[in-house]
Amino acid sequence: MTKNVTGLRPGGRSARIQEAVHCAVLALQQELEQSQITVPMIAMRAGVTPSTIYRRWGDIQQLFSDVAFSKLQPDSLPRDLGSFREDLYAWVEQYYEEYSSSVGRALLKDVLAAQDTQTAERCYDLVSQQLDVIRERAIQRNENFIENRLIIEIVVAPLIYMILFSSQQLDLDFVHKLLIRLFEDQ
Repeated sequence: MTKNVTGLRPGGRSARIQEAVHCAVLALQQELEQSQITVPMIAMRAGVTPSTIYRRWGDIQQLFSDVAFSKLQPDSLPRDLGSFREDLYAWVEQYYEEYSSSVGRALLKDVLAAQDTQTAERCYDLVSQQLDVIRERAIQRNENFIENRLIIEIVVAPLIYMILFSSQQLDLDFVHKLLIRLFEDQ
């Protein structure tokens, strides 16, 4: 029998508490402005004590960040359209559509609002994992591919920056210009 290195049992009490607290936060976010939500309100809705929330998440911003991160996780692998270029275009277009929406923008802001940068770093890992899938497919098809770091620097980073910090209306034309620049640099 192998021991779980984190000491937590998958699906155990800790997972049930996390699920209950996340559900409570999501429900309260539907009913109230986020600034009106308090740890005691979340605790009461989740059926836990406020100290449980503070012990696990530290503060409410970290909890909001954790909930946002769980919502940002992709539901599926990137689509396989038969070539690295087509797969990447489809993934970036979907990424843009999801994160440029008001919901996506709010989730990104919640992730960044936490004092701890660990959740933001996990977002980087999520992007890298999705790009790894696209790269591995290209390798299996014996195609050229572009390294994740360059995709993130030339496409993802400017896209996120514009989504979060610009009032400029973005569209797929902007996204395609970033992708064209990426492929021209290769």
